[in-house]
Amino acid sequence: MVVTLRDVARLAGVSPATASRALSAPDLVAPERREQVQRAARELGYRPNRAARELITGRTGNLCLVVPDLENPFFAAVAKGVQARARSLGHAVFVADAEEDPRLESELVAHLGGQVDGAILCSPRMADADLDRLADDVPLVLVNREHGTLPSVVIDNADGVRQAVTHLHALGHRRIAYAGGPTDSWSDTRRRHGLRDVSHGLSDVEVVDLGHFAPVFAGGVAAADLVAASGATAVLAHNDLVALGILNRLQARGLRVPEDVSVVGYDDIPAATLVSPALTTVTVPFARLGRESVDLLVASGLRAGRQTPAERAIAEAVAAATGTTGRTRPAEAPSAAAASRRVAPTTPTTSATDPTASDGTTTGTTTDTTTDASPVRLQVALVVRSSTSTAPHPPTTESDR
Repeated sequence: MVVTLRDVARLAGVSPATASRALSAPDLVAPERREQVQRAARELGYRPNRAARELITGRTGNLCLVVPDLENPFFAAVAKGVQARARSLGHAVFVADAEEDPRLESELVAHLGGQVDGAILCSPRMADADLDRLADDVPLVLVNREHGTLPSVVIDNADGVRQAVTHLHALGHRRIAYAGGPTDSWSDTRRRHGLRDVSHGLSDVEVVDLGHFAPVFAGGVAAADLVAASGATAVLAHNDLVALGILNRLQARGLRVPEDVSVVGYDDIPAATLVSPALTTVTVPFARLGRESVDLLVASGLRAGRQTPAERAIAEAVAAATGTTGRTRPAEAPSAAAASRRVAPTTPTTSATDPTASDGTTTGTTTDTTTDASPVRLQVALVVRSSTSTAPHPPTTESDR
């Protein structure tokens, strides 16, 4: 038998209206009455009617996440972080795969927009104008992309590149190749900027740009022959999948990794430790990217409806951490989201481990309040494994050849 709200009200000894408020807007009900209703709902196994709630509140309880490629472990890991955080707030998540097609990204958001309260776009490839158009119809948060006034959460791409190149330089590598990602990838553009800056700081480092490649294993296989022909003693790949393709192809050609060529990836997907040699890579806090994106979406205001107390608490915590209080509604109390931190784009900061983060990642503590569009920027860290070693020395005499 289906348990109704009237059944809950009868067991709790309150009116149906009070029971409804206790479950949908508990801050409006006295604590004692609220506990009575919630206890009755638990005892009866009551589940609210989502369709009825949507009619009353204008909220669907749904969010959507659009990613370029679900087969890429990076996006699958971010999706898990999004779903876990959304579930804790009572939201369901529709996950859509855009198949690396910017037009499909836009179509998916337009199609799902009427069924969700907000959307998270992970590494969107679409044009800025399309983002602006979609933002007029549904609240948006970007992951791994910055644009205009849209809230976003990104990783510190430039610092990740700096750490990788500095590591290779310390090992004696002076000619380093870069196998880039897609031409319309925002993160690839930021990493190229980071390469340019670090190569200026290390004046004896020459960076060889191999071009743009598909962000998959086959893209790395295609890049590997160019690595071998470039004369570089080390290569930094756009992501781990490309790096693994490079490693595989170099070994097939008879080149030894790392004795002949050192290989560095980006992301630290699980497969990075399953190959031989294990891949040196820049580790990225996938789950935290997902959690932060949901918190930003809540803080920026979901479409049509009153925020729940938990959502208001998150909005207040995010606002306090990001200096954007004017964009959010006040909260009753802080939440775990108070651990959110913003790293100023241009100012080095010290870091501290976030006590609420299960993945043990670290974030800086400096707040940049110059603009509402400044992103939540998460730090990354180089993980050194056996795919990198000291640079091979060229032969100096005929007997060395």
